[in-house]
Amino acid sequence: MAYMKIWGHRGAYSSAPENTLAGFQMAAQMGADGVELDIQLTKDKEVVVIHDETIDRTSNGQGRVKDFTLSEIKKLNFNKSGRTEPLFMEVPTLEEVLELLNRTGMTINIELKTGVIYYDGIESIALKLVEKYGMSDRIIWSSFNHYSVQKIKLLEPDSQTALLCGGGILVTGEQCEKVGAEALHPSVHMLRYPSLVEDCNKRGILIRPWTVTNDEEIKLAENIEVDSVIVNRIDWAKDVLAYGKSDEI
Repeated sequence: MAYMKIWGHRGAYSSAPENTLAGFQMAAQMGADGVELDIQLTKDKEVVVIHDETIDRTSNGQGRVKDFTLSEIKKLNFNKSGRTEPLFMEVPTLEEVLELLNRTGMTINIELKTGVIYYDGIESIALKLVEKYGMSDRIIWSSFNHYSVQKIKLLEPDSQTALLCGGGILVTGEQCEKVGAEALHPSVHMLRYPSLVEDCNKRGILIRPWTVTNDEEIKLAENIEVDSVIVNRIDWAKDVLAYGKSDEI
């Protein structure tokens, strides 16, 4: 059985504010094999790492990411809950995250958040940043937007890509093949559909489920022999894989 890799969801989601430099640093320290993050584009075409199209949920500000310049959005605090130090955290740029993780050897799954707002040019801008740091072979590009995945492949044919599915959106192994995606990133509950798993396996499409949160789910993923699991709790996932159980009640 191949080693199933552990990727931290939005950094170290359970231990630090999501999509922050502190969270990505913590994921590296915890020994994650990779991290998953989300990118959007500011008003002045800077790639920032944030999940939502608005800043309301994760910062002390309000509004859409695309309506802020980088200097404006950098003034806001993205440690809204104040549960970890430092108490003030900026939204990171993709370049800052690449610089931070460059020496770690970790895989970075960059999700292009172009399903609600299409950010013109985000694919080429992000590709150039990755190329600048010589990290192309460690990046997995993913999106719910099939066009964004196709554009990544058009601009850089050697890029590794994946289609996302979940929340009522079904994607098949055949659809992955059509856009040239090497992997499917399904919501974890979709692992319970044998036909989907079998179809991907038959076509050589890797499976990396999100977000794996309990012992039953991670053991299911391991039994199916998925490539990687995207988790909120990195230390818990490592314990389950190492010892076969956790301290869950």
